[in-house]
Formats: sequence, C-alpha cells, structure tokens
Amino acid sequence: MKSRTVDHGTSRRTVLKALAAAGTTIAIPALASGRPAPALREWRAAVAAYLETLARPDGGYAWEDQADSHLTPTFAVIGCYRLLGQAPPDRARLADFVRTHHPARLKKLEQEHHEFEFQQIQSLVWLGEDASSFRAQVRGWTKPYVYLKQYEQHGYPVFRFEMAAFTCRQLLGLPLGDISPQFVEYLNSRRRPNGSFNNTPAADGGDGHAINTWWGLQALRALGRAGEQKEETAAWLRACQLPGGGFTYQPNPEIAATDDAAYTWAAVRALRLLGSAPARPDACVRYLHSLWNGDGGFGDRPGWASNPMASYYAMEALEALSGLDGLHRDRKPAVAVRKPPLPAGLEVFSIQIEAHGQGSPAEAVDLAGSLRIHLWGAKNARPQWLARAQAIADRQHVPVKFFHANEEYGTWVRVPGLGTYSHTSDVIAPAGADFGPALANQGVVSWPEFRSRRLAPLVKAGGRLVWQFGENEELVRIYLDDSLQRGGYAALSTFHFGNPDFTNSEPFLMRWRGRIPFIALQDAHGGEPWWFADMTTGFRTLFLGAEPTWEAWLRALQENWVVAVRHDVASAWKTWVHGGSRDVVDFVRRRENDWRWWDNPPIRRPLVSIVAVRPEDEFEAARPAKGVVVRVRCAWENTAQGLPKKPIAELVKLTVDGVEVSPRLVARKQPRGSAFADYYHQFHLPNPTPGKHTAAATVRLIATGAESQRAVEFFVP
Repeated sequence: MKSRTVDHGTSRRTVLKALAAAGTTIAIPALASGRPAPALREWRAAVAAYLETLARPDGGYAWEDQADSHLTPTFAVIGCYRLLGQAPPDRARLADFVRTHHPARLKKLEQEHHEFEFQQIQSLVWLGEDASSFRAQVRGWTKPYVYLKQYEQHGYPVFRFEMAAFTCRQLLGLPLGDISPQFVEYLNSRRRPNGSFNNTPAADGGDGHAINTWWGLQALRALGRAGEQKEETAAWLRACQLPGGGFTYQPNPEIAATDDAAYTWAAVRALRLLGSAPARPDACVRYLHSLWNGDGGFGDRPGWASNPMASYYAMEALEALSGLDGLHRDRKPAVAVRKPPLPAGLEVFSIQIEAHGQGSPAEAVDLAGSLRIHLWGAKNARPQWLARAQAIADRQHVPVKFFHANEEYGTWVRVPGLGTYSHTSDVIAPAGADFGPALANQGVVSWPEFRSRRLAPLVKAGGRLVWQFGENEELVRIYLDDSLQRGGYAALSTFHFGNPDFTNSEPFLMRWRGRIPFIALQDAHGGEPWWFADMTTGFRTLFLGAEPTWEAWLRALQENWVVAVRHDVASAWKTWVHGGSRDVVDFVRRRENDWRWWDNPPIRRPLVSIVAVRPEDEFEAARPAKGVVVRVRCAWENTAQGLPKKPIAELVKLTVDGVEVSPRLVARKQPRGSAFADYYHQFHLPNPTPGKHTAAATVRLIATGAESQRAVEFFVP
C-alpha cells in the first residue's frame, strides 16, 4: 500500500538522531554566513535531529505522519533552523519547494489565504533567497477581501490573512506608503480600546485575541505606528498569562481557557515588540521548556506530541525570552512512550459519513454492498428514506446499517470578536433516535447556547457532532479546544467531496492529531447516490471494532481507533491516510484486503445498476403508475456536485426472463447548460405475470472494450 504514512527514514535523519541520542555535538553551516558554526550543544543536536525526521524526498518537510511535504511545516522547520543559527540541508532545493508548493497547487482555494504567501516570502527571506517574484502579486492586494458570506454572515475577512498585506510588503522592501487606505481603515477598525485586535470591528463589543493582536501590531510597526496604545496593549497581553506560566488567547476567556504554544508565542513576541515582557517571565520559560519532548521537538501543550509549528512557536518565544539555551537543563530522556496494545478481537470496518440520503435507496444499498461499507450515514435523509434503505438491505442480506448524518444548513453561531459562522452543525446519530431539532433558521446563537440547545440533546440520544470546515484558525482553535475540555466535536473532517484534503488548506488542524479523530466526510451532493459514486468509492473512514455496530463506532471515536483513507483521481491514485496513531494505521494496513477498493476484486464499484421499480417506490426515478419498470444505469465519471460527467461503461444488451428487450433511453439535461442531470435506460412491464423474474444487463467497459454481465431477480406478487 503506497501511502502518505510510509516509513520515510533517511540517512541524514539516522545520523542526526544517533548523534543526538549519544549527546554528541555536531556542526552545521550557519544560515546567514555559510561559515561553520561552533559545536552545537546537545539540545541543538536533538532539535536538528527531530527536524530532519520531517524531511521528505520532494525537497520539503511534512507533518510527522505524512509522506508528502507541505508549505506550513516547511515554513516552521526553516524558522526553527534560523533559531538554531543553522542552514537547513540542501537549501537551494528547499527554496524551490517553497516557491512551487503553495497549497493551491493541490486544490484551488475558494478565496485567497494570504498567510500562505507570507509563509513563502518569509521562508525565502530566512533562507537568504530572492523573493522579488512575489512583488507584483503583493502589490495587487489593493483592499481586504470580503469573506464568503455563506461562511461568515457579515463577510468579515480573516484578520491574519489580511495582515499579510502589511508584513509581506515589509519583507519585500515595498513602500508602505502606497498601501491602500482600505487596508489601513480595516486595521484601525479591528483595534479595541484596550489595544488588542480581533477579527470583527471593535464596535461589536468582543474582546481581542492574542494571535490577532500580534498580527495587528506587526502591521502597525510596518506603518511606523508601533507606539500607539502601547501601555494598554502590553497590560492586556500580560493579563493573558495563566498560573502555569503559559498564555491563553485573551484575559479570562469564557470558553476554551487554556494555555498553548501559539498563544504564548504571540503574546511574548507582541510584548517584546512593545518593549515589554510577561509579568512572570521565568514561569513562562519553564512552561515553554515543558513543551519539549524526548524526540527533540515541541508539542502545543505539555504531554502533546511534537509537531513542527509548535516547535517553531516554542523556540521563537524562548528566543524572545533568552530561554533557548536553558533547554539543556530540561532535557527529557528520548524513550518511546509505551501505549497499551490494541485489544484482541478487533477488525476493520468501513463507515461513510454524509453519504447520500435521497434518490435511490436500492442503489445506495447496492453501492454499500459492493464497496463493503458497514455503516452508511445518510445526509439529511427523511426517516422514510432510512427505513426504506434498511429494509432493502435486510431483505437482500447486505450487511450495512443506515444512520442519520446531517449537515444542518442555516445554523449560525457567534463568537464575540471573531464573527458569526456557519458550518458548525454536522451531526451523526443512530436511525430512529430523537436527537432534537436543528437550530437552522432560528437566528444567531452563541456557542454556550449551541452547546445546550443542540449538542446536549444530540449526545443524550447517542449522537455526535462532527467538525466540517473553518478557515479562521483563531475561531477553530476555540471550538476544538473547548471540545477537548468539555466534549463537543467528536471528529474532524479531512478528505471531503469538494476539497481533496482539508489539512492542505487548513493545516492548523494537524495540531489535534491524536487528540480528536480524523475522518473523511462525503458531504454528498446531487440527487442520486449512483451519480456520486466517484466520491463514495474514492475515500472513506475506517474504524476498529469487534463488530460493525453504532456502539463500536462510538468506542472507536473515543479511543481514536479511526483512520481516513483516500485513493482516487484527487489523490493522483496515491493512497492518502490520516490516523490518530501509528499503531492504528499499521493495524489497518495489515488488513488492507478487508477494505481496499482498488485492485481488489472482492471490493469494487459496480459497472451497472439494475433496479425493478414499482409504483410504491417513492424514492426511485422512473416509478410507473402500474406494473414494473426495469431501470438500468451504467457507471459514469461524476462531477463533485453529483452529476454524470463521462461514461465509464455502456449498455450493450438488456434481457428480461432471458428475452432481449429494447429499453428506452432517458437522458435528462440540467435546466441550464448541456450537462446531464440523469441518464438511464428503462423497460416497462405494464402487466408482469406474478412470480419471480430476472433482468440481466450486458455492459461494455469503454476504456478496454471488455464486456460483463449482471443480473438481478425481482418478484411480482
């Protein structure tokens, strides 16, 4: 199985780890001058060894469990090397990776995330490389983007994205005097009377956020206005320090009041920019030292696994506090953390979340059986659809259970200072459960109101909340950290119908790896399961359990025995994997034949569907007024919106009870344009004789010309 979680050992990694483990000092050329640096202390060797475990053959650096590099961890690693005073290996190739691997390379973003251009430019500057090719692009940023109002009700831009207009100009040596007045007005409107900054206009009454305050202060510095409200801002930042020494995002927050590497980094750096320091700097240094792990990297919180962004945040904060060299006193032994072994008797099962809940229940059952999907979450399905699908599955002895998996459109949740966002309410629950009404179209609610009115009845009914999407990192951190503290979002979406991998466009999600399970989210679109089969086939969620039940699924979520897998055109036919732990991923790999849907004859997408449609089949297309219609759909490539795009197979012959018949083609177009809305053949039996009948379709695979046949039986009472 070629996977993004392959063993990526390299010789330089092995050497560095061996040297670090032995306490040997090593010398690496200095980043700025290229001259050999003095011998490194042991802690520096340990950090460098950790960073090189993230190096990949593509020239960049990746998250620990991924085989492909990404811009964000690459930026973080380059920043860490700068703090070590060392040059990363193969600097020219690394610079080329930075220039060519904006996340939009994988998937065009719905709108600009200027944070990624900032990471590219800052990385090149740190490497001593020419970044002037970005000048025209940055000059083209003439005003803040209006954020898509289907995601944020007011269209408020994401603050950190917009601040790149200031920081990137400064990095590129562009004059700040020619920045548009709209950007300056936007910056001014986001500052609170206490000196802090946040995502919404100050007039909304919400307090500031430590990370947004850091970005806002950098913009002011670029404009030559760093001295404005200096004392008030420093006092506000100092009030964010918690008793343990780390910082949270604002003084006395009502939700998700936790310290964190990123919040501490932002507060410490902002205080230094203001010529100030934490009220208890020694406690802050001790807190940051507590984030250092035995593998040489840093975690977001004490006890959390290392990741490159947390390492960069912690090291830069320590550098600001002159606390880096003190790390040698707090070196932790580099021993493997022993986890309890997985229980005996576990197997790998498959679940689809927000798969189709409308259109043909018969074809949903057909796809579930052919693709070996054990739990099928039907998106926004009527109870009658769920009952009908389950009845068909039970009658045909297809081992699948259908459940609710709803995207509750029209739900808006407001967090003061950050905005009013949709995509907060994706719920899963067992079929037949009373999990309470959606808050859709009931006005804007606060997060505490959402917890009491939506989350509480959902959990009481055995349901769970799933995180789908959110580009405002500061907002998402609060939601997900509160979920860790009090329960809330039980899983995070990675692979998705319209985005190959949300961790590509929202890389900050990787900080919760191992803390909140990663899932694939179908988010089915279109009217028929058959025309969404590319997505239903291409990615799924796997979980470990003794049996494929709802209860086993809930335990898998609790234990993080969950793995999301993608293998389709979006992944270029590579296997992408997200899992909470290496043990679980390895367990899934060893049982690949139980779930792999490519190059595995027992599990494959059907080339043709044959459904006998009766007058009582209310969810089926081609439903007759009397008798039976034999409906045949062949496999097509599909659009992401669930429409037929290009035929994979074509009908050669249809027989009923051994006699060839002439079916009628129904090719229904979209109301506008030339795309098909539906495409099938039908043959009407107005007065079929009672008893058992057989319909058989011969289809031809267009790519090869190979023919195959499929038959179904149906009974007429």
